[in-house]
Amino acid sequence: MRRLFPVTDQTSARSQDGADREWSLDELADAYAYPALAADGRWLRANMVSTLDGAAQHEGRSQPISGETDMRIFGTLRALADVVVVGAETVRQEGYRPARAREAFAARREAAGQGPAPAIAVVTASMDLDFSLPLFTSPLVPTLVVTGAAAPSDRVAEAEAAGAEVVVAGEGAAVDAARAVRELAARGLRRQLTEGGPRLLGQFVAADVLDELCLTISPTLTAGGAQRIAGGPSVTVPHRLAPACVLEEAGFLFTSYRRI
Repeated sequence: MRRLFPVTDQTSARSQDGADREWSLDELADAYAYPALAADGRWLRANMVSTLDGAAQHEGRSQPISGETDMRIFGTLRALADVVVVGAETVRQEGYRPARAREAFAARREAAGQGPAPAIAVVTASMDLDFSLPLFTSPLVPTLVVTGAAAPSDRVAEAEAAGAEVVVAGEGAAVDAARAVRELAARGLRRQLTEGGPRLLGQFVAADVLDELCLTISPTLTAGGAQRIAGGPSVTVPHRLAPACVLEEAGFLFTSYRRI
């Protein structure tokens, strides 16, 4: 792996050589470390993958446009987070399972005051989820279901019976993206990672609560009508981000952009 653009000062000196080699998990964790947070602060980053022609999926899933190193970074970003925030459609399409504890990151998480694995927070208005899945019945850390106050009461009860914690983040059925971020932070889940899908990421962008985008650019073309990485209504003024890091391996570009 080669660095094409210097990362911020937080990066370990071990990763300054730019050598064309496989980086260790520690080096990746240093490169993608969350910034220092104030006592009442939080940081929301997104991790997405896109083809050269802008597709975020192929045949409804991101896996076909991903790669081995992309998955290593995916795992590293999860291991650094307090919570992984994901839309219900992505849970259904990608077959989400509970996050697992990883020995390689155990000491780092303990030093940061984190539990053994991040929680998964599923954002849903309809509560159309299968609460018999391991994501809800047997996670290492209880799964959260983020919904609106008008969510179907029977589905809320079913979620709670399965062991999930229901978080209300909206006055109606829909979830208020900015409120969801605040509600999770209020529970001590301040290092936040969203893995989409595109509709949820679009809501975070529109609410102006996204602090960082980690985007893998896959050296592939798919054509067709696949979604972009962020969907929904456009913002009035485009949000400008600053590059923090660009890495390259096997034609894949692994980029990180942060709020200015």
